Amino acid sequence: MICNGIDFDTYFQQYPDAQGYFGKYGGVYIDENLKAAMQEITKAYFSICQSRKFIAELRRIRAEFQGRPTPISHLERLSGYLGGEVQLYAKREDLNHSGAHKLNHCMGEALLAKYMGKKKVIAETGAGQHGVALATAAAYFGLECDIYMGSVDIKKQAPNVARMKLLGANVVEVTHGLQTLKEAVDAAFEAYSKEYKDAIYCIGSVLGPHPFPMMVRDFQSVVGIEAREQFVQMTGHLPDSIVACVGGGSNAAGLFAGFLNDPVEIFGVEPLGRGKKLGDHAASLTYGTEGVMHGFNSIMLKDENGEPAPVYSIASGLDYPSSGPEHAFLKDIGRVKYDTVDDEETLEAFYKLSRLEGIIPAIESSHALAFAMRLAKQMDHGSILVNLSGRGDKDMDYVIEKYGIRE
Repeated sequence: MICNGIDFDTYFQQYPDAQGYFGKYGGVYIDENLKAAMQEITKAYFSICQSRKFIAELRRIRAEFQGRPTPISHLERLSGYLGGEVQLYAKREDLNHSGAHKLNHCMGEALLAKYMGKKKVIAETGAGQHGVALATAAAYFGLECDIYMGSVDIKKQAPNVARMKLLGANVVEVTHGLQTLKEAVDAAFEAYSKEYKDAIYCIGSVLGPHPFPMMVRDFQSVVGIEAREQFVQMTGHLPDSIVACVGGGSNAAGLFAGFLNDPVEIFGVEPLGRGKKLGDHAASLTYGTEGVMHGFNSIMLKDENGEPAPVYSIASGLDYPSSGPEHAFLKDIGRVKYDTVDDEETLEAFYKLSRLEGIIPAIESSHALAFAMRLAKQMDHGSILVNLSGRGDKDMDYVIEKYGIRE
């Protein structure tokens, strides 16, 4: 498949390039000390992670520990509720061990850290799913683990904070700025700059300086590879559309990787939050402009001074003022369409899936589900595959306390 001159037969060989760019997005924008650390990780990734031994061990872990492959579920009752002409399906990453897609790259990153002789893993987390996944991986491999998390998110995601601590992680509360995901990333990078000789920074999404956008995408591509094979086996054809939520964009990058070369419509869904006013949403690809933050060039939301703007989302895992550089590139070339869903539409999808299918989705995933429900009403017939990137256990207390239990 060719889109705006990009041949997707060879896409993964071309992008990112040797400097870590997807077109003009990506790269390495960090101080000299950390550049050496990034080069070490890049070299290790291309040597260790491509070895037969590493690949075999990761495949064993995915099968025996993570419980992969995760299934696809036909959302038959929800499809009927929407009219029945369009059939909705869900890739069940909520059934991946630890409850979300995040373990896919965390086990890969922690295994790489072990091969590199590192003693500690460091990370940020927003909704807590990445933190739980990395704490799980650290416990599995016997590594120390520091997780940086904003005070706001610690209050919203108390169950995941408890899980991280139970797994042996040191949860470091970040109290400056808006006390959410951006500040957690700032703090984690600062800590890593002092400990990089003995630690590895395990970025929680397809963000940051090269090689992380590539590395996390590659580890997450198992989602799309599985989903494509499973969907064809289940239905005899490809889905008409696939949908995933996008904050940083790791679950979306993983799903999209399996379908980029197919005649399938691809949608990434950003959080519109309370509305279009700056500070009320986190829809960076929809309303942002080109800019550099956290070591990479992408599309970001900026304030009047050109700095990362305050953002908001009901979903702690989506309230980030930028998005992965590959998503910016795929948007520019038109291969992926990006749209938005607000808090209210997200909550409606959260409640509907719970009541009609017996699946309580993560609030992050509910953004994708809400868009798929909207899309289904616009289509005459066909099928939509949604990436259900995580389960909603972590969100229940917050949602019930603030919004109650709706019919």
